[in-house]
Amino acid sequence: MKFVSVFNNVVSASDGPFPARYEHEVIEPKWQRYWAERETFKAIRRPGKGKKFVLDMFPYPSGSGLHVGHPEGYTASDVMARYWRMCDLDVLHPMGWDSFGLPAEQHAINTGTHPGVTTYENIANFRRQLKSLGFSYDWSRELATTDWDYVRWTQWIFLQLYNKGLAEQSEVLVNWCPALGTVLANEEIIDGKSERGDHPVERLPLRQWVLKITKYAEELEEDLKGLDWPEGTITAQKLWIGRSEGARVMFPLASPGAGPGSVEVFTTRPDTLMGVTYVVLAPEHPLVERVTSEERRAAVRAYVREAAGKSDLDRTATGKDKGKTGVDTGAKVVHPLSGEELPIWVADYVLWGYGTGAVMAVPAHDERDHAFATIFGLPIKQVVAPDAGSDAPPVEEEAFVGEGQAVNSGPLLDGQPTSEAKKVVVEELEKRERGAAVVNYRLRDWVFSRQRYWGEPIPIYFPVDMADHDKGDPRKDDPHTIRFDQPIPVEEAELPLKLPDMDNFAPGNDPQGCLARAKDWRFFKKSDGKWYARETNTMPQWAGSCWYYLRFSDPTNSKRAWGEEADEQWLPVDLYVGGQEHAVLHLLYARFWHKFLFDLGLTKHREPFLKLVHQGMILGTDGEKMSKSRGNVVNPDDVVKEFGGDALRLYEMFMGPLEAVKPWQTAQVAGVVRFRDKVFQLVRNREMTDSAEAMDDETLRLMHKTIKKVTQDVETLSFNTAISTMMIFANHLASRKTEALPRAAVENLVLMVSPFAPHLGEECWEMLGHDHSLACHPWPRYQEELTVDDFVKLGVQVNGKTRGEVSVPADAIEADVMAAAMEQEKVASFLDGKRVVKVIYVPGRILNIVAK
Repeated sequence: MKFVSVFNNVVSASDGPFPARYEHEVIEPKWQRYWAERETFKAIRRPGKGKKFVLDMFPYPSGSGLHVGHPEGYTASDVMARYWRMCDLDVLHPMGWDSFGLPAEQHAINTGTHPGVTTYENIANFRRQLKSLGFSYDWSRELATTDWDYVRWTQWIFLQLYNKGLAEQSEVLVNWCPALGTVLANEEIIDGKSERGDHPVERLPLRQWVLKITKYAEELEEDLKGLDWPEGTITAQKLWIGRSEGARVMFPLASPGAGPGSVEVFTTRPDTLMGVTYVVLAPEHPLVERVTSEERRAAVRAYVREAAGKSDLDRTATGKDKGKTGVDTGAKVVHPLSGEELPIWVADYVLWGYGTGAVMAVPAHDERDHAFATIFGLPIKQVVAPDAGSDAPPVEEEAFVGEGQAVNSGPLLDGQPTSEAKKVVVEELEKRERGAAVVNYRLRDWVFSRQRYWGEPIPIYFPVDMADHDKGDPRKDDPHTIRFDQPIPVEEAELPLKLPDMDNFAPGNDPQGCLARAKDWRFFKKSDGKWYARETNTMPQWAGSCWYYLRFSDPTNSKRAWGEEADEQWLPVDLYVGGQEHAVLHLLYARFWHKFLFDLGLTKHREPFLKLVHQGMILGTDGEKMSKSRGNVVNPDDVVKEFGGDALRLYEMFMGPLEAVKPWQTAQVAGVVRFRDKVFQLVRNREMTDSAEAMDDETLRLMHKTIKKVTQDVETLSFNTAISTMMIFANHLASRKTEALPRAAVENLVLMVSPFAPHLGEECWEMLGHDHSLACHPWPRYQEELTVDDFVKLGVQVNGKTRGEVSVPADAIEADVMAAAMEQEKVASFLDGKRVVKVIYVPGRILNIVAK
């Protein structure tokens, strides 16, 4: 074996302790131990220095561990963290675990193993895998959302929301599956049955905790403007928030038995009000039972029961095979402007949880209303005409949903363009006290309850009224009533409220959840001698991930969730990297909590994540999403064992643009392995010199061009082209015939490679004679004047076809380039006997001579 030693400015190779090849199984663990022992990446703030908070969307530690798609985003963020450290910035780059969740609980149900045991075993495996890839995390800040110290502060934030009236109980229509004993999301239901097990699902009102995110709807949309986020994610957030300007319209009840009152609707098209031919209520609307006529009551009740078995997705699905259903209530409303009586229908395409739960139906100008009216033979009245020249079909055939001019709407509106007609209608409604201009949001309040075990207990309890005054014991099922109408927050000093130990984690058939069975935990007495009952719902998995970035800034603070100094020093997150699948809900919920905490004065920053990047999905070798069922999952452990962690890092950054979807091809890892080994051999086997004569002009200029290009590519996260550029430079150095390579060129290559392949970088740096880590060594700098060539080669065309090439000064004028071209024998031969009629010269690129 050989090693390098410094002597008289020349590094010579001789026998010594360094391996003759890049032995990843030896070299990579060596540097991982070095970093861990010295806490190389511990985040520290220095006076006068800038900072970068680099954050990954922390993973759920599943039992299957990482697959090769997971490290892509982690590698990208790590490249940036390492680069910014070398730019003399203070970097916080932490890692933790989003560790509450259904998979661990389901495993517990199936095996009897406590979900905590499974979770922390999985975390240990994930940590091992991440460390094998050399990520520069500050492991001293590691946290898990299941750590009771962390749960304490999650519960504390909930109590602040509760104290400010932003957390409250509500009767919410949910998808309850008795067989599974849980509430299901809309996406988990297919044709009224659970996706898992094909069990019947019911829509029923259930007491739930709700967070009033709608109070922040305007801020959540408005503050998107200042963020450096992907445009698609910005759009997704806006669509979910769903801001729309329109009008609130009141349709007075006309049926004798309905009593006083109105049906309230919201519309973004008040200009179409004169085209309303019926009104539709959601099946769950409280007016349905009240307004329905006696002769229609049985049919309406049957329809409401049928609708209760459908998910929101089923009810609002569109397409030729999704016919609209509904039933006439026999009741009527009065049109607020014309005074005409209109029928009230019940239809499940209207959702109680969206808007007012009622719509004014304008079938001529709304596709869903048109489909419904066509099926049930209801009138279709056109009140908006398209502009002249339009080829729109008649409204009897297809709804016209565009803008135009008002027609069939009376003298007040006819002839008015849509924009003006909207204003006129709203003014008239306000004058008659039948409506007003309003801003509406699609965003609904966040249902925050889960009827599961493995989640944060909600820190609320309730008084218990015993049937026999204060006698009896609710734990023994003595008659009692839990006063859910009198919630009491747990004292902050009593946090965290921990989960009880249980043997059976199955949800059961009680909508209150499995914790309702833990009677010794649920029921307790206080010093007043009265019984109380703890809340048995737990928080959703989203809760812990709403604020983990804040705790990372101050993870050992026992007095506060995070301190003012930590907020000032590290927040906000400068770069947030994670999957597109989190583009809406996680980001929306985290921003909501952050804005609330900002309003409390607990952070000085209005937004948590300044720049957001989504890595593209890495597919299996078959071009499909990796999954166990497809058998196409590639385990990074196998890749690291065969090729090493640096090879995996280099390959994932070299596959293509970071945001692109890319298929995994293990055979192609060999390409980056050759590059890695070439860099290693350059340092290991070639002599180095500091002599100025060794740095020829070509190498000098290529080095500065490489530094410039790699720097620019790293700053724009264009990692694949950065690696390509370094490959070119490595090939150039390897091709040099001189015995000694210029030390500066090789050291700069090693420094640039190190964020991508840190083990390789450290090993080469040590072989070059350095006794310290390069982790915080200054990033190479380039001289702009050396990135521009003195001479350039450009093609010479005759009548559009290339006939030669000339080397000329970069600033050469057309006459000089023309003269050089005419000295080319081949070019001259194609011009022989012809007259030059035009010369097209693009400096630095091409000369085209047009001749006849």
